[in-house]
Order: sequence, then structure tokens, then C-alpha cells
Amino acid sequence: MTDVAGPHPPYNWPDYGSTRWRAPHRPLVVLPENLTEVTGPVFGSDRVEEWDNDLTLQYGGEPLGQRIIVHGQVVDGDGRAVPGTLVEVWQANAAGRYHHPGDERDSAPLDPHFSGAGRTLTDAEGRYRFVTIKPGAYPWKNHQNAWRPAHIHFSVFGRAFTQRLVTQMYFPEDPLFAYDPILASVPAAARPRLVASFDLAATKPEWALAFRWDIVLRGQGATPFERPGP
Repeated sequence: MTDVAGPHPPYNWPDYGSTRWRAPHRPLVVLPENLTEVTGPVFGSDRVEEWDNDLTLQYGGEPLGQRIIVHGQVVDGDGRAVPGTLVEVWQANAAGRYHHPGDERDSAPLDPHFSGAGRTLTDAEGRYRFVTIKPGAYPWKNHQNAWRPAHIHFSVFGRAFTQRLVTQMYFPEDPLFAYDPILASVPAAARPRLVASFDLAATKPEWALAFRWDIVLRGQGATPFERPGP
């Protein structure tokens, strides 16, 4: 189960400990799509509020940490823009802690002004934009002295619930890249597709640095899927 096809990581990657319990041990079975899978639920503009894409304005106060802009374009395998698609993000706060009951670490504080979750719809040219706080690295128990690089989780929905890409975006030149088994599970040629680029042109002077990260849904340059994990 460690064979790699295309840009996506295998289900079972020995260095990523929990995959041994989650990976399938029998050949996968492809189920036919029925009407319920391809017609609903439908995600439209009525599900997205005006400020859902600004994670710094959700809780009535300024979150702690470095404010950043994350933007990009969602395209298909031929480079054509994908308009009106739902893009969701979730992330740790500046201290590296998630606003989630599953993150019980008391070594990092919660931020009462930061939920770490947002969403938006791509515009007519497939573009998305988020304002958020740069997440911190955090420890996890995969191996001795294990730390996850700073990252933001992304979910991109199609027109049906089964049409979904879940992946992670990393920040350039992170020293933890070489020690992260989740990133290492992605084929080497595809790993740069998960790393955003610094974007001075989109940086807002005296307010926020900007990073650009484009998402390719299929084809030779497809953005790798994320296997379930931190």
C-alpha cells in the first residue's frame, strides 16, 4: 500500500505512524455515483457571509500574531478558472494551537479572538482571498521531538458533496520541512505545489504580508490530496 500514483501521497506511509491504522488493507472498491451524490448538498453564495474570508474579524477583537493575506486561483487541469467554488480553511493560531476540543495541549494558549476557520467563494476568474494570522508550528506525537511545519488546511468543494479536494498549504523556507513525514509522504516532484510563494505585489504596506497559492484540481500539475491527519 505504499505505491505512489501521480502527485498524491499513499494511504500507508510508515513514517506517518497513524496511517498504519487508517490505511485500507484490501483493494478499494469504486462505488457508482447516484443522484444524491451528484445533486446535493449544493454549496452556494447564500451559505457564505460577507466576512467569512477574514479570520481576524470574527470574534470582536484583534487576534494575536502576524496578520497575513493568502490568495490564489483555483483552476482545472487545462488552466481554466473554476468560478463559484467553495473554499474553506482551518488552521492553528499563532501559538500553534487549534480552537478545537481535540487539541487539549495546555503548553500553548487559545486565542479568544481567533477561531482558525473561514470560507469564501471563488470569483468569476476563480480567485480566492483570505485575511488571517500566520499559524505557529506545533508538536505532535508521531515520533521523538516531532513538530509540524506551519500550515493551513484547505478544502475545495465542487458541485456535490463527493467532489472535494482536501489539502495543506505550507509557507516558504520552513526549516521543519525536512523533518515532517506528512509532507515527505507526497512524491518529491509534487511537494513544491504545496508551498505558497511570497507575494510582494499583493502585500498591503504597513498592514500584512501576502502569500499566493494556486490550486490545480486535476491533470499533471494537480495539487496533492491530504491524507487525514494533523
